[in-house]
Amino acid sequence: MTPTLPRPESFVTTLFVDQSPEEVFAAVVDVRGWWSENLDGATDRQGAEFTYRHRDIHRCTIRVAEMTSPIRLVWQVVDDHFDFTDDVGEWTGTEIHFDISRHASTTQLRFTHVGLVPAYECFEVCSNAWDFYLQTSLRGLIRTGKGLPNPLEQPAH
Repeated sequence: MTPTLPRPESFVTTLFVDQSPEEVFAAVVDVRGWWSENLDGATDRQGAEFTYRHRDIHRCTIRVAEMTSPIRLVWQVVDDHFDFTDDVGEWTGTEIHFDISRHASTTQLRFTHVGLVPAYECFEVCSNAWDFYLQTSLRGLIRTGKGLPNPLEQPAH
């Protein structure tokens, strides 16, 4: 009998805020307000696709696969390109889940990047980046209306 190997852990982070699930959901959907102003496409409707870009370092196309206000948002990464990993498409086929629930007087946002695992070359860089965008930028957007997204990049002349 072959032993069952433990499944690698996907990246997960959780935050708690005083705002309502509806306010948290609205902030999450405002991706330009907390992740990056360098997005092309709609982020606020199911079935839409948007492209994220950070200089020439990272580019990905994401489909809004599920949008159940105010409790759940699921993104599917349909295409990905890193310039710093051997497997340039490590995120391709992964999913990003935002699960929102009320706990007493606070709202919990549980973020899971399903498939972003420690074996990936980008794991440390990506998990540190997600921590910043969620725990600092998104939290700020939820609490104060002001996040810290990547600023819009000016085209080279």
